Amino acid sequence: MMFSKLKLRQCQRMLVFIRRSNTSYTSRNILKLIDRGVLKDVTNSVSIPELSNRLQGPMTVYSGFDPTADSLHIGNLLVIIALLHCQRGGHKPICLLGGATAMIGDPSGKSEERKRLETGVVESNLKSITESVQRIFHNHQKYMWNSEKPLQDLLILNNMDWYGNKTLIEFLSIVGRHFRMSDMLAKESVKSRLASMEGMNFTEFTYQMFQAYDWLHLLLQHNCELQIGGNDQTGNMRAGHELIRKVKSDKAWGLTVPLLTDPGGEKFGKSAGYAGYAVWLNADKTSPYELYQISPSSGYADGVAIFNQGGVYINQQRVTDPDYVLLQGQHILPNNLTLIRIGQYETVILTYIYIDSTI
Repeated sequence: MMFSKLKLRQCQRMLVFIRRSNTSYTSRNILKLIDRGVLKDVTNSVSIPELSNRLQGPMTVYSGFDPTADSLHIGNLLVIIALLHCQRGGHKPICLLGGATAMIGDPSGKSEERKRLETGVVESNLKSITESVQRIFHNHQKYMWNSEKPLQDLLILNNMDWYGNKTLIEFLSIVGRHFRMSDMLAKESVKSRLASMEGMNFTEFTYQMFQAYDWLHLLLQHNCELQIGGNDQTGNMRAGHELIRKVKSDKAWGLTVPLLTDPGGEKFGKSAGYAGYAVWLNADKTSPYELYQISPSSGYADGVAIFNQGGVYINQQRVTDPDYVLLQGQHILPNNLTLIRIGQYETVILTYIYIDSTI
């Protein structure tokens, strides 16, 4: 049967991952995801051969999300998809929620100071995002994983658990002594802000120290040698594996994912998304129909990239030619090709493809 013409139905941008089938899996060597565009780069590139060797066995990998809003946004989805790929490859996934770092504020990619969040707001956001992340991984395991081999359990942590009882003096004496001002000032997020009229406050300046210590803590407590994050987190990741090298003489690797941008090249995030509006993962904040309306603006090149990242299965056979599925000049994928809706009754799975024989 030919699939070169498929009727346009509905899609949700960047929600393409992988169809449930007996043959769907991810290689344990997740560096292969670079060729597919799921991953962009390795921060500790000089030791990639050693990482490739380590990936022959299971590793622990984490991604961090600061609960500065009550929902994750569509830009976070790329990181989550990469984390799911790691889980499918037999690795242990950790989702670190920044109950502490949300109150500091990550300056990466920000041209102005973040507003201070009250403790109660952060705690409420934590609860909402925890439920969302749990639902994503549950839906993936329920609908997308069809193997007798069990997946490694997801571990969700809150960094307030180790910062809450730590004094400033203790933190500076343990962590601060390993940071050099020249290195901290050289970070792109710092340089760009210092060169602006807005400037940078001391709290934001120290953020890289806290994210670095998070990784060290996870290494010590959970043997976590891998971190996955957006490409704008490269500087923070490098600070982390440098701290680990100085304290433990161990190696660690940061894996970045491409940033999701709108047609104008602007990063999707909490404060900016499509046409100036944030695109949220929670269905009560951005409905599936709103996501559908955003999708047609995506170009064919975007569709090919996302096709390579996730892959599409038709009748349990993987389609490797994007022209069988993508519509030139339309949007990412036709025919209800979506994966994960977080809302309780909004989960849409790639379970069938509608073929319109009249086209």
